[in-house]
Amino acid sequence: MFLRLLSDVRWRAANPKWRRMTCSRRSTSSTAEPHPISLPAQAQVVICGGGIMGTSVAYHLSKMGWKDIVLLEQGRLAAGTTRFCAGIVSTARHVSIELKMADYSNKLYQQLEQETGVKTGYMKTGSISLAQTQDRLISLKRIASSLNVMGIPCEIITPKQVAQLHPLINIHDLVGAMYVPEDALVSSANVSLALATAASRNGVQIHERTSVSHVSVQKGRVTGVETDRGQIQCQYFVNCAGQWAYELGHSGEEPVNIPLHACEHFYLLTHPLKEPLASSLPTIVDPDGRIYIRNWQGGILSGGFEKNPKPLFTEGRNQLEIQNLQEDWDHFEPLLSALLRRMPDLEALQIMQLVNCPESFTPDMRCIMGESPTVRGYFVLAGMNSAGISYGGGAGKYLAEWMVNGYPSENVWPLDLKRFGTLQSSRTFLRHRVMEVMPLMCDLKVPRWDFQTGRQLRTSPLYDRLDAQGARWMEKHGFERVKYFVPPGKDLLDLDQSKTFYKPDWFDIVGSEVKCCKEAVCVIDMSSFTKFEISSTGDQALESLQYLFSNDLDVPVGHVVHTGMLNEKGGYENDCSIARLSKRSFFMISPTDQQVHCWAWLKNRLPDDSNLTMEDVTWKYTALNLIGPRAVDVLSELSYAPITPEHFPSLFCKEMSVGYANGIRVMSITHTGEPGFMLYIPIEYALHVYNEVMNMGQKYGIRNAGYYALRSLRIEKFFAFWGQDLDAFTTPMECGREFQVKLEKGTQFVGQEALLEQKHNGVYKRFTMFILEDHDTDADLWPWWGEPIFRNGRYVGKTTSSAYSYTLERHVCLGFVQHFDEKTGEELVVTTDFINQGEYEIDIAGQRFQAKAKLYPLSSLFTHRRRKDEVELSGYQRE
Repeated sequence: MFLRLLSDVRWRAANPKWRRMTCSRRSTSSTAEPHPISLPAQAQVVICGGGIMGTSVAYHLSKMGWKDIVLLEQGRLAAGTTRFCAGIVSTARHVSIELKMADYSNKLYQQLEQETGVKTGYMKTGSISLAQTQDRLISLKRIASSLNVMGIPCEIITPKQVAQLHPLINIHDLVGAMYVPEDALVSSANVSLALATAASRNGVQIHERTSVSHVSVQKGRVTGVETDRGQIQCQYFVNCAGQWAYELGHSGEEPVNIPLHACEHFYLLTHPLKEPLASSLPTIVDPDGRIYIRNWQGGILSGGFEKNPKPLFTEGRNQLEIQNLQEDWDHFEPLLSALLRRMPDLEALQIMQLVNCPESFTPDMRCIMGESPTVRGYFVLAGMNSAGISYGGGAGKYLAEWMVNGYPSENVWPLDLKRFGTLQSSRTFLRHRVMEVMPLMCDLKVPRWDFQTGRQLRTSPLYDRLDAQGARWMEKHGFERVKYFVPPGKDLLDLDQSKTFYKPDWFDIVGSEVKCCKEAVCVIDMSSFTKFEISSTGDQALESLQYLFSNDLDVPVGHVVHTGMLNEKGGYENDCSIARLSKRSFFMISPTDQQVHCWAWLKNRLPDDSNLTMEDVTWKYTALNLIGPRAVDVLSELSYAPITPEHFPSLFCKEMSVGYANGIRVMSITHTGEPGFMLYIPIEYALHVYNEVMNMGQKYGIRNAGYYALRSLRIEKFFAFWGQDLDAFTTPMECGREFQVKLEKGTQFVGQEALLEQKHNGVYKRFTMFILEDHDTDADLWPWWGEPIFRNGRYVGKTTSSAYSYTLERHVCLGFVQHFDEKTGEELVVTTDFINQGEYEIDIAGQRFQAKAKLYPLSSLFTHRRRKDEVELSGYQRE
């Protein structure tokens, strides 16, 4: 079956005439052209990169009224990765913001030809994603639920329906599929040229054959760019350089880390079939076979994501335009086999070409956008993970909004450049990670899967001790954190390989850790928390923090304040705890993945005053969370100090000795709602203090616990955490945290006006707890996050986090509820009555489960607590 295909390929590769024609065509395309128009001396914005990303940013900026824009392309427009793009516009995405970007792109491309007169090849063909296993079908059903509530037509279909829509598809091994009828095909290069045409008409200057060599920076801001044709002064620079974005980021006076790496990406093109394929046939995505198939000029275009990708080092921008890389049929053979299994009638079809082009991938399979944390005015849009044409329109729109308005219209934190630190920019790390990422494009992603490469990079001093005691690890911002501890006698391999959408194998293990937290005492290593110290010689630190945070930080020394770091719209840029160490010194604890974002936010807003200092002390302290009713007994015996409520009230910070170690910062908080303490320990004492705690705690039933137990505890207490429940579009008023806001604290603070307006007018979404009523924990699919919420049969929002409550013996979901007028669709104020008077359902992969909605007042949440003054009034959690 393969000989006809392969023999055809070998003949073409060996045929001198074919080789001469190909080489002639390629050499002609890269011939240098003169520069008839000189570069301007200055511009407001300079964009580097003339592919789909650069032209989309230019298009949207010009649409928003910015005209003084220069786009530079080192070769020709759309001659890089964009030229080789398969042209598939697919909205079937797991991540909500990616789904929204793809949906916008589809709608934009549909009308672009009419707007510009440039043919884009847009054809609405639909797409069919195939499932060979039940788990894959569940994954598709979860995506379908999200698409449907977004208003994107989508349905789960049978194998027979697949055959009706695409008669050439072999359906014998399928259990179902997902059909998205409005997905489309385009000519990627032509879409890019159409965007460039529209941008040019709006005043954007476009210069081809112009290479950017250097970005000039003064006082932390972009001031201009150096090119091979001269200098341009500018206020904003946008790096849309694709696979070269990494090197370009490091070419400036102040390096900008853009963690991406290129891999070779293969697809083949065939001659037309005897009966050419209809142009309207749906695109086929076969993730279990690791391939995609679309019609192409009566034949097919088919590629995929192999298990053993070939990374490319991209140092040196020595290609003005990306050429087709070397063919490698041995490498492509598994994908070719998958294609012929899926479409066996193609066995006699002649291949026209095997395309091999570079494609950029990022460490977490999500694209990179946003402003650099180190250089103001330096924006990035790159690393599309082979989805550039699907994301191009939406990504360009959001970045343009970010530049013009100071923020995009949607929460793009999952894509923000600042989610990465410098550690993810190691070339070795990137090379190894993309070799894992590229196969993951097709791998089944069950809840709470973990990357395997680039691990043990940032570890607590206790890592080896915890690992020896059965710790199972996950990674956050490069930091190793414990999920749970496997008891002696359990099969470690089985647990590590347990992947399911149903009840997981660690269920009972986590349950026993939760039980110990509630009845005795547990220790959780939470050293990954971001920790800053802010101090001054005078009142500068207090005055600055009072302006940047919503709560009142002018509290007595030793007190801890839960507060939000808000933006001008009142949304959470950070959710943190701040301890006042002295009159002029503060200790700030934030979520793990806030290390880069929070630092940049504060540095850009703190006054430039030599008497005011901020230091990142994350690495200086190990953090142990001592949780449970017997935590007070353990700490009392270790410190020989009274830990009674009178001596150590709630939300208090005191420097103490524990064992032989001095200088331990002890705080009466646990981030779970359970009684206990956080111990911030200088790293040189970490092992000693841990040993002392474990030894002393033996008589109180102490044990280790992990983040899965912590997550269950905080969700059943209705505590939200930043990055999943809270984001830049969520205000304290919308999630029941008015008490964290001191509107009358005597000084203005960022976001105050927006919160005053909400207090007066009401809120348009409300953070709500849902307890599943008719859900069988053992037999039914579990909720994880992102499930649609229905009220009286109408969609009103999505869950943001979920966990099984071992106390309630029910699943608990947290999420936001919105209220829309049934006739006009107008957004209405969400009242307490609206929440309480509805009948709710949670959609899990297409199956709806009844749920009881709760808006717990704080007083009733914690009446069962051992002592009321231990309550963490914030109702928050960091992960």
